[in-house]
Amino acid sequence: MPAMDGETLLRNAAAYLPPEKVAFVRSAYEFAAKAHDGQFRASGEPYLEHPLNVATTMVEYQMDAATIAASLLHDVVEDTDVTLETIEKTFGNDVAKLVDGVTKLKRLASRSEEQDIETRTQAENLRKLLVATAEDLRVVLIKLADRMHNMRTLGALPLGRRRAIAQQTLDVYAPLAHRLGLRRTKWQLEDLAFRYLEPKEYRRFSRLIATKRAEREDFVEEAIHSLDEELKRAGIEARVLGRPKHIYSTYLKAKRYAEQGKSVGDIHDLFALRVLVNTVADCYKALGVVHNFWHPIIEEFNDYIANPKENGYQSLHTTVLCKGTTPIEVQIRTYEMNQVATFGVAAHWHYKEGGKYDPSMDARMAWLQEITEHRDDLDGEDFVQSLKTDVLTDQVFVYTPKGEIIDLPKGATPLDFAFRIHTDLGYRCIGAKVNGKLAQLNQALNNGDVVEIVASKTDRGPSLDWLNPELGYVRTSHGQSKVRQWFNKQERSQSIETGRQILESGLKRLGTAVPAAEKMAASLGFAATDDFYLALGRGSLTVSQVAVKLGSELEAPAKGIEISPPKKVSSGSIRVLGVGNLYTRIANCCTPLPGEEIIGYITQGRGVTVHRKDCPNVVNESERERLVAVDWGDVAQVYPVKLQVDAWDRTGLLRDISAVIAEAGVNITDVDFGRDDGGMANLSLDVEVSGTAQLSKLMAKIQSLWSVVNVVRKGETIVR
Repeated sequence: MPAMDGETLLRNAAAYLPPEKVAFVRSAYEFAAKAHDGQFRASGEPYLEHPLNVATTMVEYQMDAATIAASLLHDVVEDTDVTLETIEKTFGNDVAKLVDGVTKLKRLASRSEEQDIETRTQAENLRKLLVATAEDLRVVLIKLADRMHNMRTLGALPLGRRRAIAQQTLDVYAPLAHRLGLRRTKWQLEDLAFRYLEPKEYRRFSRLIATKRAEREDFVEEAIHSLDEELKRAGIEARVLGRPKHIYSTYLKAKRYAEQGKSVGDIHDLFALRVLVNTVADCYKALGVVHNFWHPIIEEFNDYIANPKENGYQSLHTTVLCKGTTPIEVQIRTYEMNQVATFGVAAHWHYKEGGKYDPSMDARMAWLQEITEHRDDLDGEDFVQSLKTDVLTDQVFVYTPKGEIIDLPKGATPLDFAFRIHTDLGYRCIGAKVNGKLAQLNQALNNGDVVEIVASKTDRGPSLDWLNPELGYVRTSHGQSKVRQWFNKQERSQSIETGRQILESGLKRLGTAVPAAEKMAASLGFAATDDFYLALGRGSLTVSQVAVKLGSELEAPAKGIEISPPKKVSSGSIRVLGVGNLYTRIANCCTPLPGEEIIGYITQGRGVTVHRKDCPNVVNESERERLVAVDWGDVAQVYPVKLQVDAWDRTGLLRDISAVIAEAGVNITDVDFGRDDGGMANLSLDVEVSGTAQLSKLMAKIQSLWSVVNVVRKGETIVR
């Protein structure tokens, strides 16, 4: 709630701070008032209103005096003539460090708000934001409160900046608030961002919630009274409240329901109650009362007390049928859990005035320490991706065979689980069981899965395939960094030799000619060829990436490999240089392909015939004056390629391979299926691909299918 003036702020702070600390906060307020005197924000309000609002949030969190003072002073270095040295001399090193941290974040944010969230500048902004959080949580608590007030006054800014700031808020700040357990901050930021990003939808769902308000209030009031009486009869001291519904979360739920063919009326928690009790035992007693009083919907029950969320959130969630037919969600928690649910880590952070250090915070913030420890292993764009996959995403909770709970990002695999348990377990992993059944290592885990890792007795090391994003074995940045670390520890000379072998075998497998290594290294920005091989050997570069980046150079067919002419290449794609458009046709003797050097031969009455420059008919041509320069124009083309797939035969094998090929947008022109006595299926597939890059991805996806042993590109040697 915004502070009306400095005295209101000081009165609220005095409720928990000793007099000398209140005096310290007062001096910071008076200093900020003098520094910002005469300044106004874009919204027209005096500038001091902004730091007052930020400081008020810190008082709500009951943070220490240094944090409140830094909140009041967080803009003076940026927006006035006051220096950081003056802040340190007047208020001490602790306040100066906090002001400096927030100032640096503000400078980075202001430069990146008008840029796309994926840019390198934005990536560095996110990196510093997380590092600042790890070093001193108070910096980010101030920054989140700063962003909250800025969002409330966003309407004064131009449309472009409004949308850029709102998008950044929805992508970064709201998920970060959620990860820190600041639920109220999270939903407020989401609703405010939604208002500026989707104004029509915001108004529609605002009206939807408003029109149901009167109905909801009457219904909820009656439900509160009835449940309160039941709890009293059971001897449980409790407080029953109605829980407000938030606009953005209602919008997201409505979208999910629409995908399932449901309407907004099917959303259960438009009607919601919250029950606050004194002890954990009372939570479960109250749950029994609720289930006895109203009929429970079993599949809608979640126990976050026994299984807390990754941000420390605890509560019992259940949905019941009130009055026989109306679904209503009930959340049951202790007062302490409610405090944590509202203020997250700020509810018991050790910087709270007079508070004690809570050792459990170390475990709750381990994700943050982990990602900042490995920040130097990732470039800017990789760091953004790691945030999205490891930090700012939904989580799944799985179990070890001993019943320990492990939280992982949604979509994580058994290999990610292995690396989360212990690095060595990941290195020795050769298989996994999920819920007692053998599972593929790239299978996505679900809530409640029991995961058991099958490990070798020796440290066999990871496979390079684990770093291939198309195969999806390791999807968390933590697991990926551990795999890279293993390869980085190998001897340089061994890695260089490994890289050389990987390149030769990989491109040979694709049926692609291997250009000079020096040329490839230079094209990809490597100063030396050994560095290029080293990147391949250590797994930071894959053959697929080489094929994509050098696509135009690798599209030309290998000498010694027969490739049929592309079916969509026509003579109309050839330009005769210097003489205007002439009728052209492709010579049958050498059937040139796009990418090969060509030359035209002027015929008598049949236009220009196009040959390869090394075609014997051209080389031995006596009438040289008939030769004319030609060039390839824009070509819409696909290349016929024959693939050999070896796999253990099973039901649905051909169906799965066909599905993968169809998903890749590739056409199958012929299939030949065979099976040997040992149960091995041999498939010969004729497909049409646009080039090496598409072929590489397709082969990788087929290779990842269950029971597939090998995928190679077939070809025959021809003599020239």
